[in-house]
Amino acid sequence: MLSISIGPLALPVAPLLLLAAVWLASWLAGRWAARLAGQELSEAAGNAVFHAALLGLLAARLVHLALHAGAYLTAPLAALDIRDGGWHAPSGALAGAAWLAWRGHRWPLLRGPLAGAAAVAAALWFGATVVTGLGQAREMPAVTLAELGTGRVLDLRAAARGRPVVVNLWASWCGPCRQEMPLLAAAQQRETRVGFVFVNQGEPAFTVQAYLAREGLRLREVLLDAGAKLGPAVGSRGLPTTLFYDARGRQVGAHFGVLNAAALEVRVRELRGAP
Repeated sequence: MLSISIGPLALPVAPLLLLAAVWLASWLAGRWAARLAGQELSEAAGNAVFHAALLGLLAARLVHLALHAGAYLTAPLAALDIRDGGWHAPSGALAGAAWLAWRGHRWPLLRGPLAGAAAVAAALWFGATVVTGLGQAREMPAVTLAELGTGRVLDLRAAARGRPVVVNLWASWCGPCRQEMPLLAAAQQRETRVGFVFVNQGEPAFTVQAYLAREGLRLREVLLDAGAKLGPAVGSRGLPTTLFYDARGRQVGAHFGVLNAAALEVRVRELRGAP
């Protein structure tokens, strides 16, 4: 599950799960510390968990930027766009654990509450990702699609044709989709080893053709998903959603929301190097 719908809003699942895990861990650490050492250290324990989470996020982002410096140097402002999903999770976890260990060293009475909070947060995150399917490799769903222009019926695997592909779910009424579309169109023209497949969600052919003509977008491999079934099939209730599949049809990445140039380049480089 990539996103959930709350009324007219679609929100990404991963940040919500992380926020819930950190909040619960902080609350438990504070309650445990209050029983052991009183209210003063209870507040310190709760703050230590929040600070560990912030330090972990900062470390995860900085390591990701360092590992993919080439992509971000061409678009430096993209380094500040944390919506692109660029995080190095192991570094973040290590930094957060180191912070909690240091706080526990300063306040020995907090060692138990902080260790317990870290364990609860890790267990909650792991359990939630298993339940929602985040981070798990998935096969391409068998959803019936139609080629724009010819009307030929095919499914996503047939459209991929055994290549690594970027699959973008979009609609002309979606503002964020329109924002990222020129970037994806340029990448399709530039790339020779990675395919780009654009799957319109629920709009008739004449609407899609009118939009592409009006915007001057010369897209290839535009498919129509008349029933808008692909989004729910891949666990996303909102647009835009971009999926990354290797040549064997396994999902190796996904992004909900607008992609920036650096994030797209990182993903495409990974697809180029995938077996």
